[in-house]
Amino acid sequence: MSLKPQALPSLLGYTLDDLSALLKDEYGQPAYRVKQALEWIYKHRAGSIDEMLNLPAELRDTLKENFRYKPLECVRVQGSEDTTRKFLFKLHDGRYVETVLIPASPALYGDKSDRHTACVSSQVGCAYGCKFCASGLDGFARNLTADEIVGQLMAVEEIAGRKINNIVFMGMGEPLANLKNLNQALDIITADWGMHIGARHITISTSGLAPMIKKLADRPQQIRLAISLHGATNDTRDKIMPVNSKWPIEELFEALHYYKSKSKKRITFEYILIKDINDDLAQAKILAKRAKSLGALVNLIPYNTVEGLEWERPSEEHCYKFRDIVRNNDVTTTLRIEKGGDIDAACGQLRLQQETADGIIEAKN
Repeated sequence: MSLKPQALPSLLGYTLDDLSALLKDEYGQPAYRVKQALEWIYKHRAGSIDEMLNLPAELRDTLKENFRYKPLECVRVQGSEDTTRKFLFKLHDGRYVETVLIPASPALYGDKSDRHTACVSSQVGCAYGCKFCASGLDGFARNLTADEIVGQLMAVEEIAGRKINNIVFMGMGEPLANLKNLNQALDIITADWGMHIGARHITISTSGLAPMIKKLADRPQQIRLAISLHGATNDTRDKIMPVNSKWPIEELFEALHYYKSKSKKRITFEYILIKDINDDLAQAKILAKRAKSLGALVNLIPYNTVEGLEWERPSEEHCYKFRDIVRNNDVTTTLRIEKGGDIDAACGQLRLQQETADGIIEAKN
């Protein structure tokens, strides 16, 4: 299948400083024009460049000729307005990415209830091959650009007709493997002139890239951090998380202690409970000890079945036993019976279905 050529850059990928420099150097525009354009994008949510009425017609024509406005095309929505909704977006090169909107529910990281949380993707596919996840079943395709990351949020807000209050980078891909573009997107998302979403309402989840965790810790904003742990010992984690062979638990926790020294925000351990793989009650005791050393919250999630994988979720009774062991060791612990199980909500499932149908990837027998 032939894919579309590289498209024009999107206005959603530029910070105030970057766009100011570009329009001044390339098109001789004064700084206030840039602020006007950004106000149309993020405050007024103009539907097109043509709607930016206080910009001169000549400048609007220049912008239309040299920039895209909206970088994503929504091709499918699953779910209803009052439940978890999953959006499938088509990118300029014919690939697909998924975003999930989660309605009001118990908070994902232990504070008061979330209102509307967007679960955002950072890559097409994933190179890290976590064994429970559909995102990496067909490997890694490419990083998402900053405008494609921001564009997911803008598109979801437009389609759903509601403001996003919280963002979790727990969708397709490994966010910290795309740290440059992620940081650019975060600058836009948190800026007063941008989406103006506070850093304390943003959580980045990682499979455990220890060096990148340290780099994220040096970012001045208090971004929340969640670790896809899924095993309290190296032997158990090795079965689930290939990244553990490169950065085993000892190196991961050294990086986490560095992060904790830089941030006041509590770390979350995401732990998917998989029957007979990592749900032994001895793991619960070790998990509790590790979490307590960092003052971390533990978020337990029964395994969400993925087509093509043979693992199973434990019984609810066993999940509660596991939770109680961790909780009884003075560790704040949640057990999340996840929403979205009826809409292929596991990361990457919808994208795999669509790209297989389009012939972009080969169907698996």
